Formats: sequence, C-alpha cells, structure tokens
Amino acid sequence: MKRLVLAGAVAILLAACGDKQQTAAGVKSDVPAFQSVTGAGSSYNAPGWKAGDKTAWELQLKTRLQNGQNEYNRVK
Repeated sequence: MKRLVLAGAVAILLAACGDKQQTAAGVKSDVPAFQSVTGAGSSYNAPGWKAGDKTAWELQLKTRLQNGQNEYNRVK
C-alpha cells in the first residue's frame, strides 16, 4: 500500500516537470492594434475603418461588445 502511494506521489511530481513554457510564438508587435497595417486591407474589417484611426477602432470594439457579446441585449 505504501509503495502504491509513493508511486502515485512520484508520478504526480514528475508530471509537473513535463510542462512546456508557454510563450506567444511569433507574435512580436510593439504597434497598437488600431495601427496594424496587416489588417488594413482585409475583407474582415468593418466598412470605413482605416489603419491608425484610434477613435473608429474603439467605437467598433464598443459596438461589437454591445451588439454581439452582451446577452442582455441579444435575448429579448
């Protein structure tokens, strides 16, 4: 019985050693999201949005939050 408990404890301790470091692989951006040049020509952008327009970016995020992710507004 003691061997089983000891083996279980060793297995738990060794399992913790197997975790890999979690990093944002390949994402290295010092540019704020609203100034992103890569998304400026995408067909997924809101109509009328231009890269670098911070107020339009914030307004779009606020609108998306209120219309799409607020359950109180969605369920009527």
